[in-house]
This record gives sequence, C-alpha cells and structure tokens, in this order.
Amino acid sequence: MANEKKNIKENKPKFNPYWIYGIALAIFIGFQIFNSSGYEDGGITNPTEFFKFVENGDVDKVEIVNQRIAKVYLTKEAEAQEIHKKSKPNTLLPTATRLPNYKFEFGELEIFQNKLNKVIEDSNLNLEPVYITEENHLTDFLLGLLPFILLIGVWIFIMRRMSGGAGGGAGGQIFNIGKSKAKLFDQNTEVKTTFKDVAGLEGAKEEVQEIVDFLKFPEKYTTLGGKIPKGALLVGPPGTGKTLLARAVAGEAKVPFFSLSGSDFVEMFVGVGASRVRDLFKQAKEKSPSIIFIDEIDAIGRARGKNAMSGSNDERENTLNQLLTEMDGFGTNTNVIVIAATNRADILDKALMRAGRFDRQIFVDLPDIRERKEIFEVHLRPLKKEKDLDLDFLSRQTPGFSGADIANVCNEAALIAARNGKKFVDKQDFLDAVDRIIGGLEKKNKIITPSEKRAVAYHEAGHATVSWMLEHAAPLVKVTIVPRGRSLGAAWYLPEERLIVHPEQMLDEMCAALGGRAAEKVMFDKISTGALSDLEKVTKQARAMVTIYGLSDKVGNLTYYDSSGQNEYGFTKPYSEKTAELIDKEISDIIENQYRRAIKLLEDNKDKLTELAEVLLVKEVIFKDNLEKIFGSRPFVVEDREGPAK
Repeated sequence: MANEKKNIKENKPKFNPYWIYGIALAIFIGFQIFNSSGYEDGGITNPTEFFKFVENGDVDKVEIVNQRIAKVYLTKEAEAQEIHKKSKPNTLLPTATRLPNYKFEFGELEIFQNKLNKVIEDSNLNLEPVYITEENHLTDFLLGLLPFILLIGVWIFIMRRMSGGAGGGAGGQIFNIGKSKAKLFDQNTEVKTTFKDVAGLEGAKEEVQEIVDFLKFPEKYTTLGGKIPKGALLVGPPGTGKTLLARAVAGEAKVPFFSLSGSDFVEMFVGVGASRVRDLFKQAKEKSPSIIFIDEIDAIGRARGKNAMSGSNDERENTLNQLLTEMDGFGTNTNVIVIAATNRADILDKALMRAGRFDRQIFVDLPDIRERKEIFEVHLRPLKKEKDLDLDFLSRQTPGFSGADIANVCNEAALIAARNGKKFVDKQDFLDAVDRIIGGLEKKNKIITPSEKRAVAYHEAGHATVSWMLEHAAPLVKVTIVPRGRSLGAAWYLPEERLIVHPEQMLDEMCAALGGRAAEKVMFDKISTGALSDLEKVTKQARAMVTIYGLSDKVGNLTYYDSSGQNEYGFTKPYSEKTAELIDKEISDIIENQYRRAIKLLEDNKDKLTELAEVLLVKEVIFKDNLEKIFGSRPFVVEDREGPAK
C-alpha cells in the first residue's frame, strides 16, 4: 500500500507555471481578434466604394459606431444587384436583429462627415447618419485583469528560479530555498581523481590522507583514546592545489562527500544562509561518517564585528554563527569531518580557526624545484613530447610557479607546437610558453620609432650590465627588445629560491632594477617613463625593508605589519607623523643610493654597455652566452640550495 502511494505521488503531474503565460497570451490575442473583427457578419468595403453606393441610392441606413467604424445597410433593390452579392442579404431578418451589409473604418470623423453630407446634398438624398456608442464591459474587465495574471506568473517564475528547481510544486520550491546546495559524491558517483594525481605537496597530502584513513579505519586511532579531528583547513596561495586535494579525498574516501562553495550559503533573504548550514549538516549526519568540503570559506568566515554597517553583513554573521554551532556546538556529531579551503586565512574569524572546529591547518605552499618536477611529470603524461625532454631544466626555469601555472605552461607549450606544425612538443616550446605566460603575447609588428628602439635597447642593456656586476643579483637568462604584452623590452632572470633574504641581497636586486633608468641617464643624459615598473618594484622593496622587516638603521627594529589582516587602528596609521616623515625619507634615501650605485657601475663599464646595446639592436634577443663574450665570465658564481642556476 505504501508503495502504491509512493508511485501515485511520483506519477502526479508536476506543476508547470508556463501554462499561466499561455493562457494569458491566448486571452490577450483572443481579445484583440474579438475587438478587431467584432461579432457581426457582413462584407468589407472602403470609403471610396461607400460614397459610390450613396450616389447610386443603394444605401438605406448608415450607422457611425464609436466615431471610427461605419456600418452600411442596403436597400432591398440594392441587395438584389449582382455587385452586392458579396454582402449577405439581411432584408428577411427582423429589423431589431438585422446585420449590416458592409462595414469599414474611416479616418478623421469630421472629414468623413463633410464628404458624406456633400454627397447626400449633391444627390438630393434623404439619408441621415445614426451615431452609436458601443461598450464591451466584459472585454474591459478581462483586459484589466490581464496584468495581474502576468504579475502572478512572473512572481512564480522568479521564486522558482531562486529556489533552483525546475519541477515540483511552486509552493514546495519556494520553501526549498533554505535547502543546502551541496553536491554529493558517494560510491555511486564516479570521481577519477586520486592521490596519485596530486604531485608534490607531500606534507599536505600526508595530512589529508590521514583524514581519509580516520574514516576508513577509526578503530586504529580510537583504541588508544584518540579522537578523529573535526576539521582541516587548507591554506595557501591561489593555484597551489587545495581544491585538487579535496577532489582526491572525494575519489579516495569511501564515504559520502558533500562539496560546495562558501558563496552557496549567501542569499538575499534573511535566514537562508543559516538554514542551508543546518540542512547541510543534517544531511551529512544522516549519512555519517561523511566529509563536508567548503571551498573559499572566507565568503562566510570573515571576522565578525569589523564592519559597523548592518544589513547583509548581519546575515553573513548569522550564517557564520550557525556554522560555528554545527561544527562544535552543544549537540555536535563527531562523525562529520569538515574540510575547507581559503587563500585568505588572515581574515577568518578566530572562533572558526580554533581547535575543536578546525583542528588542523594545512599550509599548501608554492612547490619547490623537486615538487615542480613531479608536477611536470603529471601534466606531461597526455602530451606527445620529445623523448629526451629535460624535466630538471624545466623545473629550474619556473621558480615561483604554482601547480596551476605549470599546468598552463604544459598546455600552452602543446598549443605553440601545434601552431608551428610540429609532431612533438620540445624544449623550445616550453621556453616560449613560459615567456608567453610571464611577459604576454609577442608583438613583433608593433610600431616603434628608431629612437625609441635605441632607448629601449640601452635600458635593457643597463639592467643586464648591472645585474652581471652584482654578487647577489639574480642570474640573467636573456635580454630582449621585442615588445611583449605591455612592455617594449625585458631582461629575464632566474631568481634564487631563498627561504630568508639578507639586506645586501635586497639592495643588489634594487640596484639591478634601477640599471635601466641609470643607463638612460649615462648614455642620453635624460630619463623617460619606461622605468615605471622598475620604480614600482624598488619602492615596494624599500618600503618593505623599512616598515615590515625592520632592516633600516634609522627606523630601527620595528614592524608595522599586521599578520592577522585585522587593522586595529582603522583608517589611521600605527605611527606618528614624525615617524611617517622619517619612513618616507629613509625609503627615498635607500632608492637614491642604489640609483647612484647603478650609475657608477655603468660609467665604469660604459664601453661594454654600448657594445651590448648595439648587439641587442641587431639581434633583438641575446642570451647569457652573448654577455660572457662581452664581459667575460661572471665574477660571482651563484650557488643556491637547488644547485647552480642556469
């Protein structure tokens, strides 16, 4: 019996609001046809023919309806004529029910009256038009009701769209707006990503694998009195693989996995976010043990009380409060593990970050050279590459690249190889892909004057010369004056991957960055706007030295950096105006000292600078080998923790 009721419920036709639009449209079209055609029979004529009928004495009566329609009644003799056979004879009908033989619409009433009176007068006829006003109360009532029908239909349509459903009763869909939007992955859902597809990230992967192990074999840990952690927060820069790790968990864990974004809780209605949190955890507890993954949790997890404005902020805080209660509240169920990901951990609420809610914070950092090699191996699997491709070389050429960046390099290299008609992706394709991603699209046809090209050549040669002469400057890879992206030229370096940076290293990098402007000053005794990006870079470095890292003797061992991201000072500076002046002067002194240092180096090597710039003007792209021919071997050999830079 229960099954029969269930089948009846399933077979019940679903409400479809579109029938409202169909009925409204049909009513509107019907009214238009009804109003235009009327309910009388009779032929259609025009004013010209009508006036001929009047002159011939064929017209018995004329009715003017609503000052725009003329109804024509013929005499008995006229109805018998051949010319009027298209009109239906009405003379046999009673006078009260007699229908017009003809009808037509005319333009201006006054013009029509004057012409009709003139024809009657000229023909000496006894014909007087009858004026009638007709009203259709039913039509007016239904037409007035039509906007309300359309408004109800639009309202139902909007509510259904907001509820996210396409079927079911309209009322039920409206109430479903507070339901969770999480996507469920379980044993019936095929998820192909596993931990084998996650290269690098050894520490983070080990932590996440242990969480999966907790759910598979809980007795292994609980026998000693331990408890399964309630939550893990994946923190790291964009593109480092946080969501990829979560997908691997969904593929490896043999438990229900609920996945959604932090923005899925946000809605325009009050209380919807908290309702969706309750429904999400209710579903997860019903299927426990289970995992909930919330991507970009900072959408709802921002610190409370930092915004004095009310309204939508209060609704977000209500959603966060409900999430805090569900994760570790009075009736918490420990069989649900929450995994969240964010690249803005500094703005999250402290109550959300505490142990008992997120017991583990897993930092997913940018990969080092060894991890980049493993990531390259994963993304090179589907590519047709040359056999002896040097992965160590590729990993050294991509310092600071995230996993997503490396995936993009591999894809871009394949596209470049296909564009050039190659059968395999080779080393040069990967180098071109790195240049394309870092510098932008090459623009060889960009219009540039000879004087501008010469200035760019000396500018880039200045960078190369200064960096070659400094011990701690990044090793040079190549120099180009081919426009790429928004730049007219570029000097490409292979920076060391340092865990800590000393002041002399930062100063050497600033000096090399100012080498372009210094070369313009030395060679042309004038400067240009081409050093904008260089000035931006060195200004940020100098400000960081003074205000963040405490590397200034005049300001002292102080930092004004707030690692929590929650500025307690509001819009005011955390230092006095006198200190602000001291900071500004110290930043300016650091930059000017390095600028004068770069000018001194270039003046001492002016002949080599000139030779390098002239070679660059001819070849447009030069490499490390060209610099060695001009300058000799580099006076400093840079050895880093990953091996010699190339």
